[in-house]
Amino acid sequence: MYLIGVVLLGFALDWLLGDPDSAWHPVCLIGRLVSRSERLLRRVFPHTPGGEFVAGVLLWLVVCSVSFAVPFFALRWLRGCSAWLGFAAETLLCWLILAQKSLADAGKAVYDALGQSLDAGRRAVARYVGRDTAALDEAGVIKVAVETVAENTTDGVIAPLLYLLIGGAPLGMLYKAVNTLDSMVGYHNERYEHLGKCAARMDDVCNFIPARLSAVCLLVAAGMLGLDSRNALRVFRRDRNAHKSPNAGQTESVCAGALHVQLGGDASYFGETVRKASFGDPDRAVRRPDILQTCDLMTTASVLALVLCAMVRLVLTGTALG
Repeated sequence: MYLIGVVLLGFALDWLLGDPDSAWHPVCLIGRLVSRSERLLRRVFPHTPGGEFVAGVLLWLVVCSVSFAVPFFALRWLRGCSAWLGFAAETLLCWLILAQKSLADAGKAVYDALGQSLDAGRRAVARYVGRDTAALDEAGVIKVAVETVAENTTDGVIAPLLYLLIGGAPLGMLYKAVNTLDSMVGYHNERYEHLGKCAARMDDVCNFIPARLSAVCLLVAAGMLGLDSRNALRVFRRDRNAHKSPNAGQTESVCAGALHVQLGGDASYFGETVRKASFGDPDRAVRRPDILQTCDLMTTASVLALVLCAMVRLVLTGTALG
């Protein structure tokens, strides 16, 4: 009941307040640890494929170990001082680990910016993605926003919820470290092809089950919101494994089917075109309101995942006690 309590309260705080914009946010601290550790390891290890791979493995181990150990021992010490102090601290960490409101706000920011001008929409979506956005047309900006919300339903909300309910804030923070490492070094380019390989693979492993849970919750959410859940299931079954990543296509395919649009396709990163699979069928052109519908899908799926995971945790706890 302790873990369910801190996660529920953390989810409520995130729902109300979103992510605070602070340089002391745990994810920002993890990001600085990644950058400094990378610079050190690049000086120590040779600039060869093997040397960079070993450096990448050590980078992953160092960042993930610190990200788990710091909250683990800090919370242990705080609970030793006061049970209520430990409860409050872990609740705050759960709040900072979850990103449901921030993800919804990001989608709405792109929606509002596109209502002003295409350039404003490009600038807004560029804050949330790593791809090149300067040449995107309006449909391209909309698709990027929809894909970002759909894919980050796993990374930003449902995967953290699952790990929080398994191992509390320390395990949730370890997951954020895995995700942050992938977003910073897990690229297929000259600089990170070998150093980022471990980070990319471990992110795939840690998101394997959460991505499929997210897809199921999105399918149910589509039916609850009056969208075409039958078509979402059809496209999910057909396209979910088309992406190079074993996880990204799970949620994007559901959203594409529910909205009757086509998502994915080639994208430009750092001036280079990357071939990507498409999801769904081009039954109609994407429209600006699709961004808000995807945000609604994400929010509903997040609540469903919270209830489902909390119920499973409660049942397992009751069975263990019995």
